Amino acid sequence: MPPQSVGYLYALAAFTIFAAQDGISKHLGSAYPPVFVTMLRYWAFALFVIFLALRAKGGIRKAVSTKRFFLQASRGVILAVQIVMSIFSFSVVGLAHTHSIFASAPLIVAALSVPILGEQVGWRRWLAILVGFVGVLIILKPDDSGFDLTLLVTFAATLLLAIYSVLTRLAGRTDPATTSFFYTGVPGAVVLTLVGPFYWVDMAPSDWGWMLALCMTGMSGHYLLIRAFEVADAASIQPFSYYQLVLVSIVGVTLYGEVLSAHMVIGAAIVISAGLFTIWREQMVARRKRYQAS
Repeated sequence: MPPQSVGYLYALAAFTIFAAQDGISKHLGSAYPPVFVTMLRYWAFALFVIFLALRAKGGIRKAVSTKRFFLQASRGVILAVQIVMSIFSFSVVGLAHTHSIFASAPLIVAALSVPILGEQVGWRRWLAILVGFVGVLIILKPDDSGFDLTLLVTFAATLLLAIYSVLTRLAGRTDPATTSFFYTGVPGAVVLTLVGPFYWVDMAPSDWGWMLALCMTGMSGHYLLIRAFEVADAASIQPFSYYQLVLVSIVGVTLYGEVLSAHMVIGAAIVISAGLFTIWREQMVARRKRYQAS
């Protein structure tokens, strides 16, 4: 099987596991403080990251070595905060509704890449960004009842996800992937350890099994995603994240009784279409630059 196809299979498995992880996160986040749930999850994730760093060439010393410590540590903390907000949004807003808004993250990444990365975004992608945010407005369906303030957490989580993605690209210009992955897990675990104990609660014995499942899905999903990026280019892997939206919607509807309204489905379809176009245009521009440089 060609390496690119193997990468697709890894990505498919990774985002399937991530969808299951989100379903478990909703269950635990509805019963316990999201900060507490995220802290336990990050303890396992940090151990996994350190284990992989020890096995990698150069060991832990090479993984820790970075030319941009503040940047790497900041993106790790940003992701941890984003996950706390996501779990809260899963439990309050719903899986399907949350992920339909998360689908706009690639559009925000494209917009932020101009001031932060110094990239150029043509009029086609700016138009796609505008269309995508129209889709978000359709998802929100503002009416006379006013704006649901709980959605501000979902928007904040989406923005943090986009900022994390842009900072990861920026860090990748100077540091190897092993270093970036190390700082994805460890700084977040440190910060959550400082805050999380204040939210400590007694967990039901049956929920410790779900907590273990959450940790296992997190580690296995990230491992499979790493393998996917090793054998396939990032641009071809990124669209698989929209496959996760479909799966979490199924989980939300079948297990948690969520309702997919017409405006949510239409809005999500517009956002996904705009996001896929943005990813495709970005890939085309990158190929053109490589061709001109050769």
